[in-house]
Order: sequence, then structure tokens, then C-alpha cells
Amino acid sequence: MDIDFPLVLTWAVLISGAIWLFDAVVLKPRRQIKPETDEATEPLIVEYARSFFPVLLLVLVLRSFLAEPYQIPSESMVPTLEVGDFILVNKYAYGLRLPVLGTKILAVDDPKRGDVMVFVPPHDDRYFIKRVIGLPGDTIRYENKVLYVNDVRQEYEFVQEFPEVIGTRTIAVKEYREILDGRPHATYRYPTKVSNGEWQVPQGSYFMMGDNRDKSDDSRRWGFASESNIVGKAVAIWVHKDPGLKLPTFERNQWFDE
Repeated sequence: MDIDFPLVLTWAVLISGAIWLFDAVVLKPRRQIKPETDEATEPLIVEYARSFFPVLLLVLVLRSFLAEPYQIPSESMVPTLEVGDFILVNKYAYGLRLPVLGTKILAVDDPKRGDVMVFVPPHDDRYFIKRVIGLPGDTIRYENKVLYVNDVRQEYEFVQEFPEVIGTRTIAVKEYREILDGRPHATYRYPTKVSNGEWQVPQGSYFMMGDNRDKSDDSRRWGFASESNIVGKAVAIWVHKDPGLKLPTFERNQWFDE
């Protein structure tokens, strides 16, 4: 079961703050009246609340309004992001939102085509990370593994072909350099059957796709990412750790192109 860390952190801040405030307003004055009794001793729970509240509040503010770490769980964004990458998500890039509720309280900027964005999809309550392909009002078409935006075929440059072993089979994977609004990124194509389709992006929504096009569960299946469910913009890889008893490495550290 996934733990809703922002919700847990918010409750921890509220509870520790409430205990500290109750002690300051009600209990502490009583202890000062009776300084020679056992009642004058500060309760342990108050001591913990007073110690942890500032730290928890600082973490909540940083995670909610500035930056949040996120670990890549799947291959959907390969080769840009690999399983085990830890990325830094800029929570400020698309506006400030209240923790847990997600209500925007300050508009900053809108997602741009080509951004790598973290969001909550309509069919799942977990964070997803994909690339912004379609903006509100766009018409997106995916046909024979080629992307069209508003009937304009996007630019592609062939990079390489390499073998990949899947079970007992070896298949040829092709890497392309796809360019969206002048912003290049790598994509993979597998020799599998492709589902063609065309989508009209509604207002307040975004069409999201993974760079590993044939291994990505994205807007082609479950629809659009709502503006109200945006978490933030991925800006950097800050550490990588392979699954299992492996030490973290910093070889993949990089900032994403703006």
C-alpha cells in the first residue's frame, strides 16, 4: 500500500503544532503557578511536539512550495529517465498549491510542450511522470509511431538501433531524437503493433506521453492530465540507485534542458 506522505506530514504538523499551542496557552501558565509540584514538569509529549514542530513545518513548506524528490518507478520515460533515478521536482514552476488539497493559490507559469511533468492522472491516485505533448486546444495524432501536433508532423532524427533481449527473444530497438517546439529529447520505438489515434485536448488539460513510446501507459489510454492535478516540473536527476542492495551513484546527475 502506498503511503500518502504529504497527508501524513500535514497531519503531523497540525497535531504537533496543536499540542505545542495548547501547552503554551493552557498548561504552561498552570505549571508556573505551581512551580514546586510534579505538575510543573513539562509533559514528554509536549517536549516532543515543541522539538519536532519547527522541523516538520520546514519540511512541509519545502515539499509543498519549493521542491520535492521523486523516484522513477517504471521504464515509461526511458531513455530520458531510468528506473532508480531520483529526480527533483520544482513545485513552484507552475504555481503554488496548498498541500493535500492541491488548490492553486498563486499562478506562476503554464506547462510548455516538451516539459517533463509530474502529475496525478485521472485513473490513479499515485504520481505519474510523463512528457507534455499536447496543450489545451491542441489536436494530437499518433500514427505509425509518428507524432503529429495540430496536423504538423514532428521532427525526427534516427540515432541508433540496438538489440534488447526480452525473454527468449532478441528484438531490435530504435532510438530517435524527437524535437518538440525546438526542444529535442530521445525516444525508443519497439517492433510492436501500435495503436493509432487522434485526440482533442480540452481546456485545462494536457496530453501526456512517455518517451519509451511502446512501453508507456499514458494519455493514449487513460485520457488527459488535469491542470488541477499538476504536481510540478521535473528539473534534474540528483542521484541514481539500482534496485536491490546497490549503492547510489551520481553518474547520471544532470539538469534537464529548459
